[in-house]
Amino acid sequence: MKIGAHISTAKPFSDAITRAESIGCECMQIFANAPQRWNPTEIAESEIKRYLELNEKAKISPVIIHSIYLVNLASENPFFYEQSIKSLIDDMNKATKLGALGANMHLGSTKGKEMSEVLVKVAEAVKQVLAATDKKTLFIIENSAGAGNIIGDTLEEILLVMKAVDSPRVRVLIDTAHAFESGYDLRTEKQVDEFVEKFDQLIGIDKLVGFHLNDSKTVLDSKRDRHADLGKGEIGLETFRFIVNHPKLQHCFGILETPQESSTWTEEIKLLKSMEVK
Repeated sequence: MKIGAHISTAKPFSDAITRAESIGCECMQIFANAPQRWNPTEIAESEIKRYLELNEKAKISPVIIHSIYLVNLASENPFFYEQSIKSLIDDMNKATKLGALGANMHLGSTKGKEMSEVLVKVAEAVKQVLAATDKKTLFIIENSAGAGNIIGDTLEEILLVMKAVDSPRVRVLIDTAHAFESGYDLRTEKQVDEFVEKFDQLIGIDKLVGFHLNDSKTVLDSKRDRHADLGKGEIGLETFRFIVNHPKLQHCFGILETPQESSTWTEEIKLLKSMEVK
């Protein structure tokens, strides 16, 4: 399994490649826009060119773009709904220009409504994003921790959206902290295997592109999204050994989003690579 982390795109943007290389990334996640603003960030063509040149040598792959935090494809507010679609289109188009696998996102919140009430609205938004972007660029749904009626805290809910959209470009990324916080116990090898098998049966393991590898500061089924450094939370270190070595997950990548309170990403990347059974 390729291992990497969420890398800063602070100016100059192209230095994201250098930063990723410096900590031992084999893959990476980035923001292409300011995560808490609607206005898209322009990336100069010269920076895109330099980024591609640097990565031709570094070979950081795959790269995924994380969408902004404001996206809500279930919003009743027309402005927020339209801005969410526009923002995702921008991220997907930037992913195409940067040679990234695709854009990764949370779909938003039902704001207390039943999923059945917002499903058509969410699916229509995803279809608009797909229609406006390159056919090779993937739309990657990330599972949620279940707080505040956020869509996608269960595999069944993610499957509902995927079926409604019905596109081979829609894929899934699993955040281990979010899965644990939404009620999937991953603390033993058997439980990890059961989760993988459930995913395979419901969605299909070929639709899973990768993981956010995070421990959890909060307990099982807490519905609270709080990441912890690997082995420093409620999930525990062994879970990550089970994931990186699982025979059905060898096509996946792993991205660290841990807070780095007790260890650095350089150390955690080395730790995860040392767990791999050769």
